[in-house]
Amino acid sequence: MSKMSFMEKLLDGVEVEWKPLGELGEFIRGNGMQKKDFVDAGFPAIHYGQIHTKYSLSARQTFSYVSEELAKRLRKTYKNDLLLATTSENDEDVAKPLAWLGEQAAISGDMMLFRHSQNVKYLAYFVQTKAFQEQKRKYITGAKVRRVSGNDLAKVVVPIPSPKNPKKSLEIQAEIVRILDTFTSLTAELTAELTTELTARKKQYDYYRDLLLSFEKGGVEWKTLGEIGEFIRGKRFTKADYVEDGISVIHYGEIYTRYGVFTTHALSQVRSDMANSLRYAEKGDVVITDVGETVEDVGKAVAWLGDEKVAIHDHCYAFRHSMNPKFVSYCMQTASFIAEKAKYEARTKVNTLLINGFAKIAIPIPYPNDFEKSLAEQARIVAILDKFDTLTNSISECMPREIALRQKQYEYYRDLLLNFPKPEEVVA
Repeated sequence: MSKMSFMEKLLDGVEVEWKPLGELGEFIRGNGMQKKDFVDAGFPAIHYGQIHTKYSLSARQTFSYVSEELAKRLRKTYKNDLLLATTSENDEDVAKPLAWLGEQAAISGDMMLFRHSQNVKYLAYFVQTKAFQEQKRKYITGAKVRRVSGNDLAKVVVPIPSPKNPKKSLEIQAEIVRILDTFTSLTAELTAELTTELTARKKQYDYYRDLLLSFEKGGVEWKTLGEIGEFIRGKRFTKADYVEDGISVIHYGEIYTRYGVFTTHALSQVRSDMANSLRYAEKGDVVITDVGETVEDVGKAVAWLGDEKVAIHDHCYAFRHSMNPKFVSYCMQTASFIAEKAKYEARTKVNTLLINGFAKIAIPIPYPNDFEKSLAEQARIVAILDKFDTLTNSISECMPREIALRQKQYEYYRDLLLNFPKPEEVVA
């Protein structure tokens, strides 16, 4: 069924008129409420920032409350008002909507309510469409903080089916809302299922990795890192030193977010004239961070397998040793290693673990008295873990992509459903 035949069937021959919001209702700005005014119980309240972070398209209850005394001085929203967060750091989120379906609630500044006689969820869905976004962008002002005024939003036009028959119009709007609610529910369910599956697969991988490296049946000797290698601290460079073609470097922050268990290529370069001021990891070294916001981030490791040396940041150590580097790196991802290193961390605003702490952490050495046999066993374990890692990374890449595709599919059908024929004078 084509989109026109579907829309024709839905509209049943009725007229669609694109009307300015200013003709459909009035904008009322919120006032005088800050997050510090929240109390545990009191009068229901909505802060504009929560529209960006806590609410979905519609809501019946608030997450927050203010005192009854303060509420008397604040503007109120009522059932069927459309709430709009009028400021944001990016254009897309300016005028982010919330269809309010609950009882009376107080609203903050930097947001407006739009009072009208349409279906509020119909309007909220339309505010999310490309047709609305294209119109809105013309009126956005500000530099660091982007904003839009009620006077300008009043100029934005929206499609109103059967405008001369309010009852019929609301029936059509309600049917469109029903269809979009179904799309929304299905998309949310699929996203939740995929996210749960991804989490389960990661936990499964972590379990088998930790089990394989626990050596519960013996046959290994647990030796401290200080006994089996040495630590070389990196030298300072900043992201301001980055260039497109220069000396390959690993920044400690990238180890948290951009590298896995091992790498053969650096993701960043700094100026060539810094060569003599830097310190380097060599092939086979394991690069470890010494700071992090969480216990897990401190001591996050990546095995350097590149053919050339790579410069490392001064919040990194190159651990130089004679073992299989990927085996060492895998050991450093385990729950037992994380628990052990936590004993030696200095916990302030940023967690820190220095050489004398790292040197005390032990890892398992299979066949410690037979070097060749030990390396062969390490290689065997690495081969198994590599397969797990590849499978998990494949799932980790595919599932977010699938979630994004489903979201785009939902947005496509939402915009298609609300893509009413436009007269020439309102075409964006």
